[in-house]
Amino acid sequence: MSIFSRIKDAIFGANAKAAPAPSPSPSPAPKPTATAAPKPAPAPTPASPPPTAGPVDVEAVLQQMAANQKQPSNWRTSIVDLMKLVGLDSSLENRKELARELGYKGDTNDSATMNIWLHKQVMNQLAAHGGKVPAELKD
Repeated sequence: MSIFSRIKDAIFGANAKAAPAPSPSPSPAPKPTATAAPKPAPAPTPASPPPTAGPVDVEAVLQQMAANQKQPSNWRTSIVDLMKLVGLDSSLENRKELARELGYKGDTNDSATMNIWLHKQVMNQLAAHGGKVPAELKD
C-alpha cells in the first residue's frame, strides 16, 4: 500500500468510524391469540437507505486526532507532523518515497523545499479524493 493511501485511509477511515450505526430492524408484530380478532399485518416499511456520506472534513478529523495526542502537532504546515499524527513513519526515506508517489520533480535532497511541496500536495490529493480541505491548506 502506498504511503499516500495510508495517509488517506487514516484520515478517511477515522471519519467512517464516527458514522452512525444503522438502526435495527423493527421487531415482528405479535401473533394474534385465539380470543382476539386477527388484525391485518402492517404494511411493510421500505428500508431506509444508509446515510449519505458527505465529503470528509479533513481539518476536523485532524484536529480531533491532534486533540487526542499528548504532544502538540503542527500538522497544518508540517508533513512530518502530519505523518506522525496519522501514525506513519515520517523518516526522510518515507518522505522521499511519498514524493516519488506524488510526482515530485525537485531535488529530494533539498528536504525543506520537498516537505513544503509534499504537505500541499497531500492536502490537494485528499481534496481530490473526496476530502473537504480548507483553501489555506492547499495551493
